[in-house]
Amino acid sequence: MRKIIKSTGLGLVFLLVFSLAAVLAQGKLEDYERAIGLRDKFESLAVNVPERAAWIEKTPRFWYRKTVRGGQEFVLVDAEKGTRGPAFDHDRLAVALNKETGEKFTGITLPFRSINFVENEKFLEFEYRDSVWRCELATYALKKTGPARQRQRDGWQDVGGPPAQAASAESKPSPDKKWEAFIRNYNVWIRAVSSKEEFPLSWDGNEGNYYTYQSLLWAPDSKKLLAVRIRPGLHRRIQYVDSSPADQLQPKYFSLGYTKPGDPLDLPQPVLFQVEGRKQVNVDNALFPNPYDLGNFAWRQDSRAFTFEYNQRGHQVYRVIEVDGTTGAARAVISEECATFFCYSSKKYRYDLADGREIIWMSERDGWNHLYLYDGETGQVKNQITKGEWVVRSVEKVDEERRQVWFLGSGMYPGKDPYFLHLYRVNLDGTGLEALTEVDANHVVSLSADLKYYVDLYSRVDLAPVMQLRRSEDKKVIMELEKADISELKKAGWRTPEVFVAKGRDGQTDIWGIIIRPTNFNARRKYPVIEYIYAGPHSSFVPKSFFAWNQMMSLAELGFIVVQVDGMGTSNRSKAFHDVCWKNLKDAGFPDRILWHRAVAARYPYYDLSRVGIYGTSAGGQNALAGLLFHPEFYKVGFAAAGCHDNRMDKIWWNEQWMGWPLGPEYEASSNTVNAYRLKGKLLLVIPELDTNVDPATSYQVVNALIKAGKDFELLVVPGANHGSGGVYGDRKRNDFFVRHLLGVEPPDWNRLEKKLPEPRPSFMPRTPGDE
Repeated sequence: MRKIIKSTGLGLVFLLVFSLAAVLAQGKLEDYERAIGLRDKFESLAVNVPERAAWIEKTPRFWYRKTVRGGQEFVLVDAEKGTRGPAFDHDRLAVALNKETGEKFTGITLPFRSINFVENEKFLEFEYRDSVWRCELATYALKKTGPARQRQRDGWQDVGGPPAQAASAESKPSPDKKWEAFIRNYNVWIRAVSSKEEFPLSWDGNEGNYYTYQSLLWAPDSKKLLAVRIRPGLHRRIQYVDSSPADQLQPKYFSLGYTKPGDPLDLPQPVLFQVEGRKQVNVDNALFPNPYDLGNFAWRQDSRAFTFEYNQRGHQVYRVIEVDGTTGAARAVISEECATFFCYSSKKYRYDLADGREIIWMSERDGWNHLYLYDGETGQVKNQITKGEWVVRSVEKVDEERRQVWFLGSGMYPGKDPYFLHLYRVNLDGTGLEALTEVDANHVVSLSADLKYYVDLYSRVDLAPVMQLRRSEDKKVIMELEKADISELKKAGWRTPEVFVAKGRDGQTDIWGIIIRPTNFNARRKYPVIEYIYAGPHSSFVPKSFFAWNQMMSLAELGFIVVQVDGMGTSNRSKAFHDVCWKNLKDAGFPDRILWHRAVAARYPYYDLSRVGIYGTSAGGQNALAGLLFHPEFYKVGFAAAGCHDNRMDKIWWNEQWMGWPLGPEYEASSNTVNAYRLKGKLLLVIPELDTNVDPATSYQVVNALIKAGKDFELLVVPGANHGSGGVYGDRKRNDFFVRHLLGVEPPDWNRLEKKLPEPRPSFMPRTPGDE
C-alpha cells in the first residue's frame, strides 16, 4: 500500500509539472502568427542595408542596392568624382513599367534586384516576368528585348562528353580563315575555304569511338588542330512521373541524364592533327589513363603546345598536362597527388602568366589552402606565394604588371573567427603580404577593374553592415557609403544571434556556431533545442554576415532555441579538418556538434539537452536522418527533406569527391537506407516528387527499409516539387512536427481554422546564408 501511495503521489507531481509545462509552452496559434510575420516585420525595420557593389565595366563607377523603409533603392557612385546618388529615376521607371504591365509599382518597390548599364550607360537593363527589359535613360522609354537568361537550376546530372554525332551542321574556321574544320562520319574533316576541297584528317572515328565537334580547337598559327575522341560509357537516365501537372489532368513523364557513383564513364582521348601533312598524332595517355574529366583545353599563344587538365577518377590525382604541338609528347606541368581527395570543386585555381611560362596554382599540400608559383617550363615550384596556418579562400585578381595577387583569406588572426573573409594582396615572390581590411568582421569586397579602388562591405551576425569606398594605394577611406540603421529593429524585439565557440573532439580545435533565441526568450524557462544542419564538405555554412531575418528565427519563435554549427568534415579550415569527411559522410561532424551542444548547456541551464531536434535539406536531409540513426541517444526528433540518403544513389560528382572511387564498404556504412533499422526517434521524411538534384528514389528506398524494419515515421511527398523542403507547406509540417514532439503541444488544427495566416511579402533584403 505504501508503494502504491508513493507511486500515486509521484504521478500527481508529474501530472502537475507536465500540465504546468504545457501551459507555459509555446506552439500556439499566436506563436505561429508571430513566427510567420517575423520576416516582414524585421526586414522592414532594417534600413540602409547594402548589397555587394557592382563596378560598371572598366569605368570608375559602380552601383549597389540597399534597403530603405518600405522597399529598396539603387545607388550610383563615381569613385573619381566622389559623387553618390540614385542610379536612375526610380519613380519614372516605375511609371513606365506600370504602363507596360498594368501593375502598381512605386519607385521603392520595383520588382527586380539587379540592373545592368549598357551602351556607355545610355540604357539600363533588368529582368522581370521572364523577360529582359531595356530602359532608355534619356526618355525612360521601356521595351522588352528578349527572354530572361536561364537561371541556374537543378537539372541535368549526366557526366561526360556530348553524344555521338555522325556529322556536324557547322564548321569551325581557322584563325587565318583559310580552313574550316567539321565532323563527318564521326571523324575530323577540314575544308579549304578558297578551293572548297574537303579531306579527312582522321579515319578511326565511329559510333562507339567518335570525335566531337565541340572539341575542335585550332592552334593560333592555323597549322594544327586539336580534337577529342570519346569512347562512351554508361549514360544512366532516371525516370519521373509528374503526377499533378498544372496544364492537364493526366500525368506527364520525362527522364533525366544522371550519372551515379561507380557508373562507367566516357573515355576521352585528345588527338593532334598536322594540317599541312594531313597527319594524325596520337597522344600517349600514360599521364591521364583514367579520367573523371579532361577539361580546359587551350593552345599556347605561340602554338608550341596545348594544355588541358586531368582530373583522375577518385579525385586523388589532378594534373595540368602540356602536349607538344609538333610531336604530341605529353608532360605533367603540375601533378597534385593526395592521400584523400583534391578538392577540385571549390579549391582549384590556376592562372597562367607569360603564355604559361609561369603558373599560379592553389594547393593544400602543406595542410592549408595556399598559392604557389610554378615554373611552367620545368614544372618545378619557384616559390610558395602564401603560407601559414590560415587559408586562401579565393583569388580576386592577378596584377601581372605589378606581379601581385589579390585574394580573400581567412583564419589569419588567432582567437578571431577563422571563417571571416579579409582582403589581402601579396607579391608573387611571397613578399609584401598586406591586409586591406582591418575590422574584425566578414568582408565582402568589390575591386575596380584598374585596382585603384575597392568597396568594402563588412558585417557580423552581431554587427550591422558598413560599406566604404577605399583607395588601394594607401587603404584610405575616401567615401563612407552606408551604415545600416537597425535601431528600430532592436526596439521591435530583434535578438542578436550569439556566436558560440567550443572545443571539438580532439580537445584542441575550435568549433564555431550560432545560437538563435525567440524574441520573448525567458532565461528562467527550459527550451528544447533544434539544430539546423548542412554538413556538405564543399563549404562551411554557419552565417557570418548580418541578417535581419533568417528562417531559423521563425522556427525559434515557436518556443525553441535554434542553432547552426560547422563541425569537422566541412571546408575552409585546415586540410586535416576537412579530411574527416573522407569516405565517412555519416560522421557529419556529429562528435564535434554534440560536444558543442554540451558546452552550451553547461553555460546556460535553460538549454534542454533532453529534447534535441535536428532538420536539414539535401545533404542536410541526409545529415538529419543520420543524426537520428547514429546518435539516437542525443537527437530525438528529425525532419529530413530531399536527402541523399545513400551516396551510391546520388549524383557522381558530389559523392565520389568525398566517398571515393572505386566504391567500397564505406558507402554502405554511411547509408541511411542500410542503417534505417537503427531508427529510435521521431522522423518526418520529405520527398519532392520531381527532385532533379537528388534522385527521389533514394528517399523511397529509405521508406521501404523503414517499413521492412517495422519502424514508425511520417512521410510527406510533395507533387510537382523540385529539390527543397516542401515550400510553405513543408515548413508548416516541420514546425508542427517539432511543436508536437519537442514541446509536447498539439499544434493548431489547420483544417478547422477559419483565419488564414498571412503570406510573406516580397523581400528586398540582401540574401544571407541560411535563407531558404
